[in-house]
Parts: sequence; C-alpha cells; structure tokens
Amino acid sequence: MFPANFISAERISAANPAGSKKRILEELAGLLATASEELNQGTVFDKLLERERLGSTGLGHGIALPHARVAGVTQARGAFLQLQSGADFDAMDGQPVDLVFGLLVPEAATEEHLQLLAKLATLFSDEAFCQRLRKAGDSAALLREFIQQEPLPISANG
Repeated sequence: MFPANFISAERISAANPAGSKKRILEELAGLLATASEELNQGTVFDKLLERERLGSTGLGHGIALPHARVAGVTQARGAFLQLQSGADFDAMDGQPVDLVFGLLVPEAATEEHLQLLAKLATLFSDEAFCQRLRKAGDSAALLREFIQQEPLPISANG
C-alpha cells in the first residue's frame, strides 16, 4: 500500500500538452509543489532535473518515473501526467513517453524511496493498466484507475 495522501486528483493532469522533457518536468514540479506549503515549483523542478542528469528515468514502453529526494518533504507524494502525445524522454528503448509519474520523498528516505520506485515500476509494467491510463479522459478517471489497480490513500485536499 502507498503512503497516506500519496496522490490526489489535484496532482493528476490528463491530456497534458507538454512536449519536451523540460516542460514535462516543469509540469510535474508544479503539481508536486501543491502537495505541501513548504514546497515551491522551482525547487522541485531543480531536484527533478538534478536527478534526471544522473540518467534518464524513462523506463521504456512510454513510461517515465522522475523522482527526487527533497528537504522539507515529510511524506512521499506523487503526481501523474497523461500526455496528449509522446515526448522524447531519453528512455532506454528510445520510444516516446506519454505516461509520467513523478515522485518526491523525504531527503533521508532512501529505503522508502527505493520501495516506492519498485512498486511504481511494477504497477506500470502492467500493459493493460497502462492502456487504461492512456484511454482515461480526465483526472478523475485517471485517479479511479490508480485506485482500482491498488487502493491508494487519497485526500480531497492533496
């Protein structure tokens, strides 16, 4: 099970027009920054970009899992982008990415970070699940897909 308030409809963007890796990370940073009053989009973007420079988080098959450890984050938080069309993300298979899940964890949460990444990678390795995400029409439908796949604690306030 994912942590409490891990994802919410407010941190999901359907049919997002971002068309470049930089723009995708900016969009994710904006969504993730809403998870806590202590966060701001610029700091989150910098942390995501810093991690991305170490190596692409594009897993292949149209999936990317950008992630970062951030000071001031007390609990893991996620955000999700369903892109209008695929974008180059330097994925291992060279394919464009159209499903992007962003993850922030506390700066000292190394084990939790790894466990959440493994859980998300397993979730996104389910081809049928990914196809349902690609067909979902709005943020509420996308959130329902996540909840149906595995009960995720959610919050109306994010």
